Amino acid sequence: MHGNERPSDWLQRWAHLLPAGGTVLDLACGRGRHVRWLAERGWRVTALDRDTDAVKPLETIADVIVADIENGPWPLAARRFDGVLVTNYLWRPLLPAIVEAVAPGGALLYETFAIGNETVGRPSRPEFLLQPGELLRAADGLVVVAYECGRLDDPPRFVQRIAATRDPAGPVGRHLTAG
Repeated sequence: MHGNERPSDWLQRWAHLLPAGGTVLDLACGRGRHVRWLAERGWRVTALDRDTDAVKPLETIADVIVADIENGPWPLAARRFDGVLVTNYLWRPLLPAIVEAVAPGGALLYETFAIGNETVGRPSRPEFLLQPGELLRAADGLVVVAYECGRLDDPPRFVQRIAATRDPAGPVGRHLTAG
C-alpha cells in the first residue's frame, strides 16, 4: 500500500508550502520514501507508522513513533507540525486530528485513494476510498491552495489530493502555483 520508493509527485509539487527547515509529520509513513526525501531537504521529520520493522531504519534521520493509530489513542494530541503529509492512507476517525495537527502557518499535503479506484485495483473497499469532495470537507478551516480528484496513470488509480494551509497570511509568495 505504500507504493514505490519514488516520492509522490503531489509532495514534490507542493513542498514549497512547507516552511523551510520546519517540522513535518509523515503519517502512515511505511518504509519512509517521503521521510527520506524531506529529511534530505532539511525538514525535521516525525515518522509515524504501526510497522516497527519498516520504520526502524528511519531512526537515524527522523523522530520515529510506532503506534497503531486505528486501534489506540492518537499519540500526537498535544503536538503541531509545520507540515502534515499523508499519502495512500485513510482512517476517517482521524481526519479531524490530522487537520488539527497542522500548526499556524503550516500546510497539509494529503493524497489518497478515491471512489472509482475499485474499477482499476486495490484498495477497492468503500471504507478505504474517499467519497466525492470528502477531503475538501475534512480540510474545513484550512485555506485550500490546490485540490484534485480523478484518475491518474502509472499505476492506474483514482485519487483525491489536497494542499492546504492553516494561515492565509503566510509569507509573500508562499501560495504561488507550482509548475
